[in-house]
Amino acid sequence: MAVQEARQNAEAAAHGGGCTCGDCPHGARAGHRRAVAEFLSKRDGFAAGQGLPAAVAHSVSASRQWVSEELTQSAEHVAERGRAEGEAWLTRLWRRTAFAVWSMVLALLLVQSLTAIGAGWSTARTAGLLAALLVAGALTAASWFHRARGGALAPVIGEDNRLSTSRAVAAAWVLFVVYAVLVLVGRLAAASGHAQRDALITGLELARGAGVVTVLAVVCGIAVLVRRVVGLRVLGQRLQKVRADRPRAADLLTDDAGRGAFADIQYVVISAVTLLFAAVRLARRPDQLPDLPWGLAVVVLVSAATYVAGKYAEGGRPVILSVVRSREAGDLDAPIRTGDDIEIRGAAFVPPGAQTAERLSRMVVRIGAVHVHVPLVPVAGGFSNPTDAVLTVPVPADVEPGRVEVQVITAAGVETNRYAIDVTD
Repeated sequence: MAVQEARQNAEAAAHGGGCTCGDCPHGARAGHRRAVAEFLSKRDGFAAGQGLPAAVAHSVSASRQWVSEELTQSAEHVAERGRAEGEAWLTRLWRRTAFAVWSMVLALLLVQSLTAIGAGWSTARTAGLLAALLVAGALTAASWFHRARGGALAPVIGEDNRLSTSRAVAAAWVLFVVYAVLVLVGRLAAASGHAQRDALITGLELARGAGVVTVLAVVCGIAVLVRRVVGLRVLGQRLQKVRADRPRAADLLTDDAGRGAFADIQYVVISAVTLLFAAVRLARRPDQLPDLPWGLAVVVLVSAATYVAGKYAEGGRPVILSVVRSREAGDLDAPIRTGDDIEIRGAAFVPPGAQTAERLSRMVVRIGAVHVHVPLVPVAGGFSNPTDAVLTVPVPADVEPGRVEVQVITAAGVETNRYAIDVTD
């Protein structure tokens, strides 16, 4: 009753100080921040030994279980607020993407106006501006139709709700090639003489744009290949994936845990530099497709191969290396009995991106036929259990004495190998 009353008072206070419901775009962020602050305060308080009821304070196992349950409920509330904020953020994103697209069109107009001083306004500048308007209009329409999924960024958001590096690079090259072709179309429509029209048509020949076409084909193929590779590795339990609350720009350069990924960084940087070179070539010679040098095209291909190799190399199944009886200072050495804590040592127990308390609370250890939820043990700034290499769980009384198998199920749903232990009476 006291817990329910406290939650009702908290909800009343939240609505009194500004709506924090998930369906309110303006209050979702404030509600998430407030939930995070409450969770951090509760976690640090429990880590310092504060807030424990007198009924469980005398028992280490009981107090640990009670703290874990309280933190799990609070973490689920934080995760719910985080998902609401992510949905509200995606709903607002389509306006931001449309604004960014039209800002780029305005920047192009300013650059063309400045470069036209002295040289005069040309047909190529008109064709470039009209092509930019057509591309911006198409992207704006796509943003509106996909406004619930991030606007124009919807095609480059992966199934894990993160920005996909391979799709983003492929989309950038597709948009650039479309823009280049539209520039040539505009110039062809404005051409008056046969010789000029023939020259523009010659500019579309494969011999002129072989480098750009090759790079476009490779990056688009890699976007499809990487999606297939990641999907098969997840289904084969060779790669752990957890869903993010919302996509972030940093996803293009980092892994799921937020650490910088060399394969992604070099792919994005080299592709961006090559795109810039191709854009300059188009501006200098708007009568043909950008003639990307083969040396630069090969650099992009090597970068793409490195990126694919990185996708094949990342991840791996979690594994149990050993299971021992957890021993505190002063305890006698003894075999594993029901009621004892066991320490499971291994690797990759915590999937990348699953460091939050809500994800950690989903970890389960199967001891024989009994499923044991891994308790959350708070410390200042984080948790001492579970970790990526060590888990500590109690052996329940329902476990029959004898030889039983231990298996860890991670937050991503991936199962480890089975490890046999002996449980005595």
